[in-house]
Amino acid sequence: MTSPSHAPDRGDGDSVENQSPELRKDPVTNRWVIFSPARAKRPTDFKSKSPQNPNPKPSSCAFCIGREQECAPEIFRVPDHDPNWKLRVIENLYPALSRNLETQAKQGETGTGRTIVGFGFHDVVIESPVHSIQLSDIDPVGIGDVLIAYKKRIDQIAQHDSINYIQVFKNQGASAGASMSHSHSQIMALPVVPPTVSSRLDGTKDYFNETGKCCLCEAKSKHIVIDESAHFVSVAPFAATYPFEIWIIPKDHSSHFHHLDDDKAVDLGGLLKLMLQKIAKQLNDPPYNYMIHTSPLKVTESQLPYTHWFLQIVPQLSGVGGFEIGTGCYINPVFPEDVAKVMREVSLT
Repeated sequence: MTSPSHAPDRGDGDSVENQSPELRKDPVTNRWVIFSPARAKRPTDFKSKSPQNPNPKPSSCAFCIGREQECAPEIFRVPDHDPNWKLRVIENLYPALSRNLETQAKQGETGTGRTIVGFGFHDVVIESPVHSIQLSDIDPVGIGDVLIAYKKRIDQIAQHDSINYIQVFKNQGASAGASMSHSHSQIMALPVVPPTVSSRLDGTKDYFNETGKCCLCEAKSKHIVIDESAHFVSVAPFAATYPFEIWIIPKDHSSHFHHLDDDKAVDLGGLLKLMLQKIAKQLNDPPYNYMIHTSPLKVTESQLPYTHWFLQIVPQLSGVGGFEIGTGCYINPVFPEDVAKVMREVSLT
């Protein structure tokens, strides 16, 4: 993850025209990325061509306060039992997996080993009672409450032996996959460890075996750091898959997101808010996704030294084409060093 010693220091004198293409492999994602600046404008010229639409309140939004009975069943709210709630965690009305199949799930795989029962959880976190408020509008304490709600729900789901991996994600904007304009995020709990997670474990293990170090603990080269807080650092990852992708990484080695405490949640809330605000200002308020990449619930003791959770933010600036789909190798038109420099300089005042 760290920038190798021969990587160029892309300062003000480096124009897009005289940068050469590079291939970089990231041990965290365990994939190759082609950096091809000739395919792009200057880093400062990147803007979303389809910014988020204004967020008018529809005639009926089930996520708004006062319409709780129109939603799927509630799991919990903050504060508890308070009609003037700050956030709610509910079941997804159209879940991808069924929470009612655990008995069958314990029976294991079929004889072929290619099919298992579709047991799992699919929940929604409604981040605000007010339709017009986006996550980046909420103060760091309020965003910390959302993060602690994720933690609480993961702790609850982790009691089910059949669950092996829990993915927290947010789709903001229709083109980023959001079906509801009211700000919300989702939690999916799976009976399997997804292939991207397995690949991540393989990559970080290889790096650890080669260097004796966790590659995410090492991901703090000055050329890719954007901002930092007391407990977290935001970076443009050395082999970023997507233009203007940002990772927020705990400074201390930590394998599981759900070990987050209240103080660190507020600290992370502040840095997440800052990154979302900078993305909105610099890139014309693009739709975006964020994902919390944590370790499998049943990660072994020997895997802990090289598993390190992080939060990935991906602004939706470009589509995925046939080359990417066919090879799993992505083309990124902007070097992370340039992204970090541009994002460091964004002024919110």
